Amino acid sequence: MSIFPEVKKNFGFGCMRLPMKNEEVDIPQFCEMVDSFLDAGFNYFDTAHGYLSQKSEPAIREALVKRHPRESYILTNKLSSPYFKTNEEIRPLFESQLEACGVDYFDFYLMHSQNANSFKKFKECKAYETAFDLKAEGKVRHVGISFHDTAEVLDQILTEYPQLECVQIQFNYIDLEDKGVQSKLCYEVCRKHNKPIIIMEPVKGGSLAGLPEAAEKELAPFGGSNASFAIRFAASYEGVFMVLSGMSNTDQMNDNLSFMRDFKPLSNAEFEAIARVSEIIKSMDIIQCTACSYCTDGCPQNIPIPTIFKIVNNSRRYTTYGAKWWYGFQTGGSRGKASDCISCGQCEAICPQKLPIIELLRKAKEEFED
Repeated sequence: MSIFPEVKKNFGFGCMRLPMKNEEVDIPQFCEMVDSFLDAGFNYFDTAHGYLSQKSEPAIREALVKRHPRESYILTNKLSSPYFKTNEEIRPLFESQLEACGVDYFDFYLMHSQNANSFKKFKECKAYETAFDLKAEGKVRHVGISFHDTAEVLDQILTEYPQLECVQIQFNYIDLEDKGVQSKLCYEVCRKHNKPIIIMEPVKGGSLAGLPEAAEKELAPFGGSNASFAIRFAASYEGVFMVLSGMSNTDQMNDNLSFMRDFKPLSNAEFEAIARVSEIIKSMDIIQCTACSYCTDGCPQNIPIPTIFKIVNNSRRYTTYGAKWWYGFQTGGSRGKASDCISCGQCEAICPQKLPIIELLRKAKEEFED
């Protein structure tokens, strides 16, 4: 039984990577996915104002809100730093989010992408206090945070705001001991403060679905998709009440439902196999990018950073991959090349993975352009 009784099961629909068609959300396919999700007994949907260039909220209105009773689903939204500068701007933003989604309240409202810098801004703008007021008014049922920083910063936030009801952290088997992401340490802080945990990026932007051949061999004896092991890994930890998956087509939805409908925690043998998979991936020097695209939204050179990093990773995973051809196809024209980087640093400042993007682009330039 969930600590939040209205949440039916431990698997949620993350709406940052929806099915797309001609740069717009594929509403008919999204409707089909929503129906399948609800029919399987799940009811938790997660979005944010900036997801898919502000197309996620209206898509949820069309595919979910207009087609299903309000009591049949749980809807989480977030207060995102780029969309307000003062306390006075928070309520109008919140009301615009309600309108965009077509609802009168949000079940969960999270302070989005909290780190040391954004937390300072949220405090100065009294954003937390405003969210708690919205809860008191019945416009929000639960207030929490989504988090991307060190365990020390998370401990500070939860100490200063003990009334927070849940924490959303990035957690997967690659990031478990990562010094930048600090998944395990952040998980332990949540447990210390007795906060229910929501997991984001369990498949790390889909990268743990497409594993190197040697890694796949480690999981093959157990059956199931690569993604199934990643999601079940996150869901197997005590204190986790929700694991989100950003599903972008019906095949991904059907696969996820097949193993989460009747969830079974990983066995000891499966945990051991995943530990071996993690070592294989780390030995290949894969760029740990989740393709969240936060870095590209403000890039003055319009460089498709996640796409370039995917090409770099594929060139390391697959010896027959035509990396230079794909690089040429995906860059140039209206899209910048790695060599167009002016080292402004805005991408590194916002990257949840704390990647040295400028240096990684320099290396991509040397590999694919020089």
